[in-house]
Amino acid sequence: MIPALIILIVLLVLLGLPLFLGILAAALLGLHASGVEFAAVMIEIYRLANAPVLLAIPLFTFAGYLLAEGGTSRRLVRFSRSLFGWVPGGLGVVALASCAFFTALTGATGITIIALGGLLFPALLSEEYSEDFSLGLMTISGSLGLHFPPSLPLILYGFVSGQDIDKLFLAGLIPGLIMVALPCLFSIWKGMRWKLQRPPFRGGEVLSAFREAAWELPIPFLILACIYLGLTTATEAAALTVGYVLFIKTVVFREIRITTNLPRIMLESMKMVGGIMIILGAALAFTNYLVDAFIPMKILHFLEGTIRTKTGFLLVLNAFLILVGCMMDIFSAILVVVPLIVPLASRFGVDPIHLGVVFLANLGIGYNTPPVGLNLFIASSRFEKPVARLYRATLPFLLILLFSLLLITYFPALSLTLPRLFGTG
Repeated sequence: MIPALIILIVLLVLLGLPLFLGILAAALLGLHASGVEFAAVMIEIYRLANAPVLLAIPLFTFAGYLLAEGGTSRRLVRFSRSLFGWVPGGLGVVALASCAFFTALTGATGITIIALGGLLFPALLSEEYSEDFSLGLMTISGSLGLHFPPSLPLILYGFVSGQDIDKLFLAGLIPGLIMVALPCLFSIWKGMRWKLQRPPFRGGEVLSAFREAAWELPIPFLILACIYLGLTTATEAAALTVGYVLFIKTVVFREIRITTNLPRIMLESMKMVGGIMIILGAALAFTNYLVDAFIPMKILHFLEGTIRTKTGFLLVLNAFLILVGCMMDIFSAILVVVPLIVPLASRFGVDPIHLGVVFLANLGIGYNTPPVGLNLFIASSRFEKPVARLYRATLPFLLILLFSLLLITYFPALSLTLPRLFGTG
């Protein structure tokens, strides 16, 4: 009876049942089979409501939605272009850097593709970049920046895994830069090969663009400074970020009206937060069942019989997480999968901070992986191109990201050096 119900739940999810309902149904079914009272679900939700670190999620989300309004994206693109537009393939570098920065601020890959795609995609075509190259670049650029503060997925991973968010912010910096730098080098190589025209470097334009974007550019650095100088916690930094962004958007740039625009932005951002919290409550209940049923230990025993090395475990983990990234949104994946893999990774000697960086790198790549990567469908809709064409266009960039994943996975020092240098590792 139980296996049949599990199969039914899986089929309903595949047919469109909201994921949190599928997770909750599986949790209730497991608790019932184990003879555990359903009150365990309410206990987990109560524990969720009393977790101070989770206050950072709605605050950073709100700040991201505020930044998505108005001319922030245009100002960031102009500044990036003034810095990098003169190099071969410079506009591709501009697109990658701008999108990574924007994704870090907003915490959502889809918003980046939608907000910056209309600005950057026509610009790439107008400067004679091939359409496939432009489509592929804009599609994968939406998943870059997930490792940079104030990354919502990193905060959520820290909460679920019990790791210090301060360490995770530092650990993600070098791997995040690698995942941006390698596609940038590819764009430069293409620009040299195609002999594209490029504007000369103008110091005056750099200064003018910097002045225009000077209010928004320092935000990630201010967050890091507040946390690592001991001035604030991550949650307090999130509250200060909201206040700062609200000030520059309503007073400095006057792009948001408090009486008309602000309620709408609040509603939209809290819809996203509400979705995360519903999934989190259901996932915590499901995790409670998995732990009670010793599922992680059973998986560990199975893996110990088939995989005997750390390298082998990491290889299997990468393949599994890319598949997860194709099938699930990043927040659901963190909530459901992290409690399963953390004890396994620990047994194979994988540092949990390094694991968090690898985890996000895999899920970001999964967003761009055929046949069902989420970014492929968002880009298909945004640019009005068949999704099959996006498969072909993203392939070169996907291979580059996979190479960066290998570097991040098998050279843990890339993730762990900064936390150790700053005395937090």
